[in-house]
Amino acid sequence: MPHVLLVLALWLGLGWASDGRAQAAPLPSFTLTVTDGVFSPQRLEVPAGQRIRIVLKNQGPGPLEFENAEMNIEKILAAGAESFVVLPKLQQGEYAFVDEYNMVTGVMTVVAI
Repeated sequence: MPHVLLVLALWLGLGWASDGRAQAAPLPSFTLTVTDGVFSPQRLEVPAGQRIRIVLKNQGPGPLEFENAEMNIEKILAAGAESFVVLPKLQQGEYAFVDEYNMVTGVMTVVAI
């Protein structure tokens, strides 16, 4: 019986009762709203050197295709849908994203500073 108590104490005390996954810090998160093929904001400043999460909200009547070919990022959202993408660690600079369904008005820039 003492062995069982010792094992139980170690199991709880050392955290072996947890699911074993490391808890990562939350990613910096930014929101982009798209209405009638126009991004808001059209210029988004983000921290360089760390991954970021961009929440996409399609408030227009048609689909949205958020894309950056260089980063191999593409997300398609139906009208009224919401989703997110995670950008890799970016070096300082500007990165263009487009809505392929609205190539004239659907352009925005992520600026890593």
